[in-house]
Amino acid sequence: MLGLRGTELLFSGADIRSVLAPCVPRTGYILRSKTLFLLFRDTEIDWKAYMAQVEGVINGTYDYTQLQGDTGPLVYPAGFVYIFMGLYYATGQGTDIHMAQNIFAVLYLVTLLLVFLIYHQTCKVPPFVFFFMCCASYRVHSIFVLRLFNDPVAMALLFLSINLFLAQRWGWGCCCFSLAVSVKMNVLLFAPGLLFLLLTQFGFRGALPKLGICAVLQVVLGLPFLLENPIGYLSRSFDLGRQFLFRWTVNWRFLPEALFLHRAFHLALLAAHLTLLLLFALCRWHRTGESILSLLKDPCKRKVPPQPLTPNQIVSTLFTSNFIGICFSRSLHYQFYVWYFHTLPYLLWAMPAHWLTHLLRLLVLGLIELSWNTYPSTSCSSAALHICHAVILLQLWLGPQPFPKNIQHIKKAH
Repeated sequence: MLGLRGTELLFSGADIRSVLAPCVPRTGYILRSKTLFLLFRDTEIDWKAYMAQVEGVINGTYDYTQLQGDTGPLVYPAGFVYIFMGLYYATGQGTDIHMAQNIFAVLYLVTLLLVFLIYHQTCKVPPFVFFFMCCASYRVHSIFVLRLFNDPVAMALLFLSINLFLAQRWGWGCCCFSLAVSVKMNVLLFAPGLLFLLLTQFGFRGALPKLGICAVLQVVLGLPFLLENPIGYLSRSFDLGRQFLFRWTVNWRFLPEALFLHRAFHLALLAAHLTLLLLFALCRWHRTGESILSLLKDPCKRKVPPQPLTPNQIVSTLFTSNFIGICFSRSLHYQFYVWYFHTLPYLLWAMPAHWLTHLLRLLVLGLIELSWNTYPSTSCSSAALHICHAVILLQLWLGPQPFPKNIQHIKKAH
């Protein structure tokens, strides 16, 4: 493990005390939450199912189609199995839920530290916003500390990978990114942005080794299951066509259930998702004046001299890529809130449009929080969530460029 001095070196001399300061009130909040542990000992939702699935692997079952839990089959990649196998042994074969909640409380504090390290390097978000990130979300506290979902584990690894990208350790960052995907594949929503950054930084040939790290790690982690039943493993752990239940949707409650379940609706969302990603890549992220195909060239052979990626270019590209995917998700369940909760302050404040005041941004955050805390979801809560997402997308499109146009002047000078 890295010591404090090692952390300072890893993250380019960041003032650790200023990064840790926002965690202090949250630490007290977590300690006070022990009262909740005593009052609500059995607050898990999928924990027992996770433990049953992991126990099947421990007992020698490597065929994914045979691994079941109380809530259904195992549908997560192999990294999930190994991490929750460790939790299985750390919690008395999954029986000590109170211990598991304490472990997840620590995970929450680690996640906050990783997020604050990212924000500290971008220097875009005003300090008062961190109060809302730390103390204002009952839903996120519940997802991390009480419900014991695997989503927080995946997001903690994702934020670790972003910190490594910011430290220019792209190989290790890709390794952590792939590990996050192996816990839950929602992390793939960041993948289009990461691919753009890798091509921008290294070109096609230079990006291949980094992409190879991601692919090889997936194969190594899944090897015991791939050897047993490769089709079963791939179809279960990376099931892109998985059908969601209408009763749990947070974002599409105002639709008729028949339309929500219709494949044409799913394809329309996919088309909108890919179209918006392409528009952002062409018009917002790629600003050199050259064709976007120039990203395939070695950076030293491009007409425009390569510029080092800034922290804000890295973070804005990754966070925007993920946010676009969430806006067009076929369904969002309550635990999915952590997929983008910690990125919302950056998306609202880092590239602000002039018409979006601080008060309006806080109102957007509040309405999003209210939408996710409405159970069961209603047509109004779902509509409010989409309106807030549309406001954020609009200001991302109209706000200052993360990749400035002035690079084009370099080309004209040659």
